[in-house]
Amino acid sequence: MSRVGQTPVSLPSGVEVSISGSSVEVKGPKGTLSRELPGGLTVRQDDDQLVVERPDDERETRALHGLGRSLVNNMVIGVSEGFTKELEIVGVGYRANAKGSDKLELMLGFSHPVEVTAPEGVTFDVPQQTQIIVSGIDKQQVGQVAADIRAIRKPEPYKGKGVRYAGEHIIRKAGKAAK
Repeated sequence: MSRVGQTPVSLPSGVEVSISGSSVEVKGPKGTLSRELPGGLTVRQDDDQLVVERPDDERETRALHGLGRSLVNNMVIGVSEGFTKELEIVGVGYRANAKGSDKLELMLGFSHPVEVTAPEGVTFDVPQQTQIIVSGIDKQQVGQVAADIRAIRKPEPYKGKGVRYAGEHIIRKAGKAAK
């Protein structure tokens, strides 16, 4: 049995769940998320806990059991607390400016500023010119937006300039050695 899949998901106060077959809808103080679970997995509610069950012991459904439980858990955490990803900008002249809560203007060494627009449900915060906080209720969407911003100017290995996740360690190269 899947150890992750067997663990029940506890529901915090203020979170409501509606289940119909393999689709789950979670409502909380921050918003609403819905998802269709893969592989015929079903969810049942026991008081203030959700239990993800699989229809049989076939290899395909066993492989998806832990995934289904993690997806439901991320939905519950998202609507109650939300998710954030922090990005750091390193480089002389590299900076970010917020244009409202859903637009960013990035100066990353190109000849032009790069505009980034957040999809619905994701917001940007720029506490400093070299720091970006991406937040929202959908973990996958927040991570994808942060990865897209990082991909505009990945950290390079010689000087370490670029956009990186907060706390990310960049392996540096030596460069040319003088004779």
